[in-house]
Amino acid sequence: MAALIIPTLIAIGYALMMYRFSVWRTAKMLDQQSRPLTDPSVTRLADRMAAALDIPAIPVHVFEVEPVNGLAAPDGRIFLTRGFLNRKVRGEVTAEELAAVIAHEMGHVALGHTRRRMIDFTGQNAVFVVLSAVLNRFLPFIGFWIANLISAALAARLSQRDEYEADAYATALLIKSGIGTAPQKSLFRKLDAMTKANRGDMPAWLLSHPSSADRIAQIEANERRWLQPARLPS
Repeated sequence: MAALIIPTLIAIGYALMMYRFSVWRTAKMLDQQSRPLTDPSVTRLADRMAAALDIPAIPVHVFEVEPVNGLAAPDGRIFLTRGFLNRKVRGEVTAEELAAVIAHEMGHVALGHTRRRMIDFTGQNAVFVVLSAVLNRFLPFIGFWIANLISAALAARLSQRDEYEADAYATALLIKSGIGTAPQKSLFRKLDAMTKANRGDMPAWLLSHPSSADRIAQIEANERRWLQPARLPS
């Protein structure tokens, strides 16, 4: 196993370097291809959520690309894609549903998921290097493939954990700001319908995320737990 230490350290260093480069490249692209959100029907809802959080504002920007997506930048900015805004213009999604996306991305920011993803990414690469070395000794030619499947499954599991946590944060924020969770749940149902109608236009945020049915069930479970009337002692 000592022979694996150096390759593993190299893999971790390489993963850190690639992750930081990806973050820098993404930030540069967002700066060049985005502008502040000016849709008053959405910004009013963002202001309500900011008031619920007791912060001055939630900085929301429009990323000028067509895929339907929402994302949180490492610096805390929230982005909705132009494709998402176009869906609203066509009446396919509502301002409240876009507010649910903003609340979800705020969850990623508040819970430190960007930093944690860096740790997860480097860990995934280390697991891949170790598994490849071990499995290739016993399963030549296919050990690399198996190691890749295992590390990818690990990455998907960690990503789903983050999504459930961000969903829970969004549920709490939507309830506290008076918007409610109906838009959060209806958006998941709509996205399912969109992707079934056109698999080529699948939103990027659904590719490695939990199923919409599971996410809705978790939202409703949180609602029941958080909103049930307080029971007086007998």
